[in-house]
Amino acid sequence: MPDWISGMMWMMLFWAVLGLALLVAIVLAIVWLARRLTTGAARRQVDPAEEVLRRRYATGEIDRDEYERRLVDLRNQ
Repeated sequence: MPDWISGMMWMMLFWAVLGLALLVAIVLAIVWLARRLTTGAARRQVDPAEEVLRRRYATGEIDRDEYERRLVDLRNQ
């Protein structure tokens, strides 16, 4: 086999491995980003008690002072 064919095969193998590595890196980046976004959403979940308190304040059932006092009380538990 001539030397230039052997060199061309090595070059093709190099680019194939490089392309595969790039594809794997892109897939890993997408998975990492998806996990980070879903984990962030899970961390931002509102406490059900705070949600009830927020609704009561929104409907005018309690005033601002009572809302803030109870919110501090809930978060200190």
